[in-house]
Amino acid sequence: MPKYSLNENFGQFWVRKEGMNYLDTAEGNYILFTLTKEGGPTKAPANPLGEENLRSAGKIHYPWVVSGQASFSFLSWLTVAAILLLWYLVTARGWVSAFVLPSPANLWSEFQVLVVKGYAGKTLAEHILASLFRTFTGLGLGIAIGVPLGLLMGSSRIAYAILGPIFSFLRPIPPIAFIPLMILYFGIGEFSKVALIFLAALYYVVLNSSAGVRTVPQDLVRAGMNLGLSRTKLFAKVIFRAALPHIMTGIKTATAISWAIVVAAELIAAQAGLGFMVMDATTFFRVPNVYIGIIIIGLIGVTLEAITVAIDRKLLHWMGR
Repeated sequence: MPKYSLNENFGQFWVRKEGMNYLDTAEGNYILFTLTKEGGPTKAPANPLGEENLRSAGKIHYPWVVSGQASFSFLSWLTVAAILLLWYLVTARGWVSAFVLPSPANLWSEFQVLVVKGYAGKTLAEHILASLFRTFTGLGLGIAIGVPLGLLMGSSRIAYAILGPIFSFLRPIPPIAFIPLMILYFGIGEFSKVALIFLAALYYVVLNSSAGVRTVPQDLVRAGMNLGLSRTKLFAKVIFRAALPHIMTGIKTATAISWAIVVAAELIAAQAGLGFMVMDATTFFRVPNVYIGIIIIGLIGVTLEAITVAIDRKLLHWMGR
């Protein structure tokens, strides 16, 4: 399947068949053009759809357009379906003990009971909200403090010399190792759980933000200075925007780590939360509840990743163009 490029405004176009009107599906910018008998696209006008209508045209459904992204999505769903089918076959044929691996039907029945009756005196929604509250509180504080701190470390050699060794020392230490200290310093309340998640998020946000500033091309900085930008405008308009991809990488990583670490955080005498539910169910050999908790944690993690990726694409829509 050959690729053709009209110009830098329109990007790459997938070609299917000679003489067919076809649309680009890569970024939602749908450009209509016609192939010539020579196999190349005809010369398009400077702006065939208009700036305002360029993206809105992508909302129109064209049944003859086949998106490459749709093929990858199909493969992803096919993989999930294959795993579920294998799970069903393994449990239905008794290849694995039902105590070790409950069947999908058994888990679904247990999930319905969990929704109606809850777990350990709290509803399933309360457990989910408790974990989300701890995660977002710790993550939010990590981003709010980590981004400015990382930008400071990246733009100031003095700040980097002072703070760099501290984060270099803390970075290889797993956050779980701080659980005894969190209990010692802050007790067994909510603050210790949030503090553990905050610490885990802070590493990645600070280090990626700092790296983003330090890797800004000097040509961009000199160009901004030649245009007469003040130090404040140079930082806001040039340095910060050039460092934004690294910052978003740190935020995405911190989001995933914060949600993963919530299970460890809820080891600190928690009475609600998905991590608490999993650990408590493990203690009393309630295996179906363990699987349900793990599945819910995974599904919420996938949702959080999708949200951060969408935000990343929105803020960094210019990347790769």
